[in-house]
Amino acid sequence: MDSFSLATRNTVEVITEEDLRSLLTHREKKVYAGYEPSGEIHLGHLVTINKLIDLQQAGFDVVVLLADLHAFLNRKGSMEEVKELAEYNRSCFEGLGLKGVRYVLGSEMQLDPDYQLLVLQLSQQITLNRATRSMDEVGRQMDHPMVSQMIYPIMQMVDIAMLGLDAAVGGIDQRKIHMLAREHLPLVGFSAPICIHTPLLMGLDGQKMSSSKGNYISVADSEQEIKKKMEGAFCPPGIEDNPVLQIFRYHIFPRSPKVSIIRPQKFGGDIEFQTYEELEAAYSGGRLHPLDMKRGAATHLIDILRSVRDYLH
Repeated sequence: MDSFSLATRNTVEVITEEDLRSLLTHREKKVYAGYEPSGEIHLGHLVTINKLIDLQQAGFDVVVLLADLHAFLNRKGSMEEVKELAEYNRSCFEGLGLKGVRYVLGSEMQLDPDYQLLVLQLSQQITLNRATRSMDEVGRQMDHPMVSQMIYPIMQMVDIAMLGLDAAVGGIDQRKIHMLAREHLPLVGFSAPICIHTPLLMGLDGQKMSSSKGNYISVADSEQEIKKKMEGAFCPPGIEDNPVLQIFRYHIFPRSPKVSIIRPQKFGGDIEFQTYEELEAAYSGGRLHPLDMKRGAATHLIDILRSVRDYLH
């Protein structure tokens, strides 16, 4: 796979593809994603982790921001709590294969006077309404937002500037913040970042993935828990809004050169796929039963996540 195809696979959009093609010709190029420290690293996080691994293979230097101060501003816990989680998250990311990258703890650079001065400078350019709208998808309890949450998107812009980044990776929920960065960073002497957006995957029940619902698979889940969750996963006949197919597309195929589904001989025996498109065609054509799909996904996820459990222990 060529570097552009590798950099763009499984993305929703790239702003802009022309800029990315040009950047890929540069010897030095730097990309990042930021993560609020969380107690549960799950398949939702793995989408951008997989994309960072793709970009590393495409020649990028990768920076991972462990955004402890962002998490604090977004009401995710005390500074002590989020710092402790940040170290755990780093271990999980490394266990998932994100090695040979630079990890940065947000609070170690974000309290610097030059950083804070740039935050204040940008705060003079951005309206309260624009800041609020940029946080709608990522903020907690945005019916009654705190002033701290209005600082959040401005800090995210300054992260991009201060880390000297060429590109930013995030879920499509980060789009409004990234567009602020593209619009306003050039006004204060920095380049507009290329923005690479990945999809937001559904939970196992076909609804929005949510920690309150527990409708996801975590890296901490045991093999039995993964099997049980996948057995109960929503897997409709069609390919649209099918969380099991999403798992194959965004988690299994990026990490496996081929995928095998183990079936009893009376149901056709084992079947192997070289690409996601082949598997999707077999399922939509009725040649794969939903239960076989779910059991196959569970088997491959157990293999993928085993590396994290081994790494942590």
